[in-house]
Amino acid sequence: MSDKKLKVTLVKSVIGTKQSHRATVRGLGLRRLNHTVELQDTPEVRGMINKVSYLVKCEA
Repeated sequence: MSDKKLKVTLVKSVIGTKQSHRATVRGLGLRRLNHTVELQDTPEVRGMINKVSYLVKCEA
C-alpha cells in the first residue's frame, strides 16, 4: 500500500449529474461543495477521480 495521499475537493455541484457519478462522489467521501478529503493514492481512487474529474479538484 502506498503512503502517498491525494487531496480531493468537490468544486462543482452534483445536482443534475448521473446517479453513478453522484455515487462515486459519495464513495470518495465528499459530502458538500468545497469539502476536502485526503485519500490514499491507489489505482482505484485515481479511477474514481478520473470518472468525476469535471466535479472535483485534485492535489498531490
